[in-house]
Amino acid sequence: MSDTMQPPFSVLFVDDDEMSRNHFARAIRKEYCVHVAQGVDEAMAMLSEYGAEIAVLVTDFRMPKRDGDDLLRQVAREYPQIVRILVTAYADKDMLLQTVNTGDVFRILEKPLRAETVREVLQLATARYAEREARQQRLLAMDETLAFLAHELNTPLATISLFARSVETDVAEQYDPERQMAIGQAAASMLNNAQYCLTLISSFWAAVHKNGGQQAASGIGTHEIRATRLIATLLDTYPFAASQRDWIQVDVQGDFTVHAMPNCVALVISSLLSNALRALDGTPSPSLRLEVVDTPEPEIRIHDNGPGIAPEIKARLLLDPVTTYAGSGGHGMGMIFCNRIMQSLGGCLRIESTLGVGTTVTMGFPSFRNQMNAHH
Repeated sequence: MSDTMQPPFSVLFVDDDEMSRNHFARAIRKEYCVHVAQGVDEAMAMLSEYGAEIAVLVTDFRMPKRDGDDLLRQVAREYPQIVRILVTAYADKDMLLQTVNTGDVFRILEKPLRAETVREVLQLATARYAEREARQQRLLAMDETLAFLAHELNTPLATISLFARSVETDVAEQYDPERQMAIGQAAASMLNNAQYCLTLISSFWAAVHKNGGQQAASGIGTHEIRATRLIATLLDTYPFAASQRDWIQVDVQGDFTVHAMPNCVALVISSLLSNALRALDGTPSPSLRLEVVDTPEPEIRIHDNGPGIAPEIKARLLLDPVTTYAGSGGHGMGMIFCNRIMQSLGGCLRIESTLGVGTTVTMGFPSFRNQMNAHH
């Protein structure tokens, strides 16, 4: 019995030239489990059998019938977790740009392939794959948590909603007009907030079940939405109090697509919006600006001219459950949760604040611009 360990990653190499396939397999078979195919159809058949274990696809561009571009497109759709590398002997710039933009190519290698270069690129590619796998596990854990919360919160929120509607309807029979108005407004606010929470839960629940509890391993969900559309939808449904909606401006300097878990992104924006509105309470001329930019990196920035955050609190906001609103039910976990969501998407959350001036919270998103880093 052999005690040789199975290589941790598998690589699929596709080329119609048998000599190229043999040369590639010999060059890396000590480090990786190698699968080879002579065309697109054979490669897809192999992926249907071994797709769960294949980490990297390396494909030639020029092949009979279906070329490497076709393969890259199909694999990007059906196996997004696989890191894709293109091999070509042709300096066709337009072709390369088209392929990179549509197939999400990790690297482009020029023929003839050099064993040392191939090993270097595969090392980078498998590191990318491992990063995606780790992110996938975080996303799955988050999906399970959201599904549990949706199940547990749905019934009590529905009960609150029905109770608020009943109070709003029955109040006219028991109180004077002034009291009726006050209670009616409170009931309406209760109803709006409960319905908003129910809408969020319904959206999360639908997303989890639509994906069967799965997100693409690359972190790209099946549902994508433009950042401006996400914000507009949120502002249309958010339960603003009194004149709060008038405080808000949206400044679009450059739009971008939210690829990963847009429902979670909406929840982060909602939480940050709630924090900002609470901070602005009592400010003489409250102002809240949502800024959308796509360069140099895609970001959503939330600026307010509230009282600002003390440096000692700001330093702990993303790490520890700290809050300045404990008296009104705050527990300090909101920013930690928002930060974890953004990190799970491959992004980040940054806070800048000056006492007496205001606060800016920046949601940084991963850039999906493809890189053409050919090794010479």
